[in-house]
Amino acid sequence: MSASPHHPFHPIVYVRGFAATQGEIGETVADPYMGFNIGSTKSRMVWTGEIKRFFFESPLVRLMNDHDYHDVFEDGEDLVANDRPDRPIPYRCIVIHRYYDEASKDFGSGDTPPIEHFARGLDTLILRLRDKVCANPKNGVTPDNFKVYLVAHSMGGLVCRAFLQNPKIGSEEARRAVDKVFTYATPHNGIDMRIVRNIPGWLSFGDVNNFNRERMAGYLALPVGDDVSIVRNFPPERIFNLVGTNARDYAVAGGLSSWAAGEASDGLVRIENATTHGPGPDGRDITSPRAFVHRSHSGHYGIVNSEEGYQNLTRFLFGALRVDGSLDIDDVSLPVEVAKEHQAGKLVRAAYQFEVAVSVRGCQWQMTRREARENSAIFRTYDELFPGQPGTARAPNRQRSPHLFSVFLDPSKSVKASGSVSFAFDLIVLVPDYEVDGVMFMKRHYEGGYILRQLVLLEAFPDTSTPSGWRIKYGYQEDNPGRPGKEAPIYTLPDGSALAFDIPVAQKTRPGITGKLHIEVRTWE
Repeated sequence: MSASPHHPFHPIVYVRGFAATQGEIGETVADPYMGFNIGSTKSRMVWTGEIKRFFFESPLVRLMNDHDYHDVFEDGEDLVANDRPDRPIPYRCIVIHRYYDEASKDFGSGDTPPIEHFARGLDTLILRLRDKVCANPKNGVTPDNFKVYLVAHSMGGLVCRAFLQNPKIGSEEARRAVDKVFTYATPHNGIDMRIVRNIPGWLSFGDVNNFNRERMAGYLALPVGDDVSIVRNFPPERIFNLVGTNARDYAVAGGLSSWAAGEASDGLVRIENATTHGPGPDGRDITSPRAFVHRSHSGHYGIVNSEEGYQNLTRFLFGALRVDGSLDIDDVSLPVEVAKEHQAGKLVRAAYQFEVAVSVRGCQWQMTRREARENSAIFRTYDELFPGQPGTARAPNRQRSPHLFSVFLDPSKSVKASGSVSFAFDLIVLVPDYEVDGVMFMKRHYEGGYILRQLVLLEAFPDTSTPSGWRIKYGYQEDNPGRPGKEAPIYTLPDGSALAFDIPVAQKTRPGITGKLHIEVRTWE
């Protein structure tokens, strides 16, 4: 298949989220952009100490302003839906999958079709968009090199997955055209509430049973089981999951939804249910890239109308480098008092929380943030970190080495004349809670204390003399604030494969931790 002459700026199809009642459906279909045009206004402290308003215009407006995208509405007509060969469609276009139109009383029967029907409609829309775009000679695109991005909120991500994963729904012809998928706050593994785990299959009001795992397994073409977040028939590494961590600001149902979903959620979708994974070419399970932002499921403080969401979206779609970080822990030491209790034969249990925040150079927002106070820190027990060690319990099947971040870097956003792109990640391992023979051990405990804290800077420099065109350096904020030092090691990124290296970390006081940050860098397109 030949490459698109417009790479990386392919058409974008936006797939909105769930609407239950006819009132919600009516509001949805009355909006030409179905929410992708909604912005937000927030107060923010600037460098002078003043509190000023910050205006986020919306993803739609930003894509138009920053990347020259266009909508497909002209003189009140939808140029994709209508047969108007005299009105060509540009390649950099944003198309709305208006799947709720036929469920509304304004444009359809008023009866809501099943989610499989919405997914088939997405298949049809992609093929129709392809034909319209390729019919415009100015685009210089053929059906073989036409590509499209899917951007989806909430249930829209499940509509996309049903189309991509279920061979009875989506056509191979349309699936081949999909290059990347970006999901905001999608319940990839269903919806759980305090009062009931797994939305009941019999709860048919507004088709809310679309989020029941048995029902999901059917339209996602997966075996019935506990995990429906598995991606098949599409590369899991080309799906990005943006996860909300702010339950408090989700005001739907007077706050009842937020209470029912729990604090470790965006007010509707639990953090643990908002990500995907799946088998790679060699059969090994691959975790989809993801980021965590302190935003709610929707509303004025929602995840779609956020600066953090927009920056992750554009870097994933248009960026040139991908960097992944994980923490391999070699050893953790106990406080002296706890160690004595352990040596005396008492059962000692410990739980560790890992916080991480990633910031790109020159910006006041963070790409991803996981914090204990926002109920989003990575959690591991000692048994999970060191399974099979003497005296440990049998650990559940959870990734031993915590995955910290997946960051995409875009050289077009570089703030330096050299064209280098850089980010910093702040890693904190909090002082754990210890339990001795079932009793909490709180001596010398300070809330917020940590056994490891490291702020690491990583910078990628363009270099045409290297196979991939990139060199990588890292350094520590404490050694050379703002950039890697001149003595920092230099790594050459090979062409067509990942560069992997380890950054040693150690806190030798007790309690302490030793290990290494495992970094992988690869070109991205």
